[in-house]
Amino acid sequence: MSKKMEFRMERAGLIQVGDKVELKEDAASTMAGVMYYYTIKDAVAMSNNRKERVKKLEGVVTKIEDIKSYWTVTVDIEE
Repeated sequence: MSKKMEFRMERAGLIQVGDKVELKEDAASTMAGVMYYYTIKDAVAMSNNRKERVKKLEGVVTKIEDIKSYWTVTVDIEE
């Protein structure tokens, strides 16, 4: 079973569809509780805050969308 996760990338060409990527997990305490966010190593793209942790910190880039001033990167993570 795989989980799709989106990341925001602000510079073009740093990764390509099909690339295997490693993720770095960070946590922040907020009024809503602990939130987790992930970065594609090495500072390529960052996820939104999430309440749930991912089980594996690696995945494969399946899609990159150009949205004017940034790119949305979709990564499949096997769980």
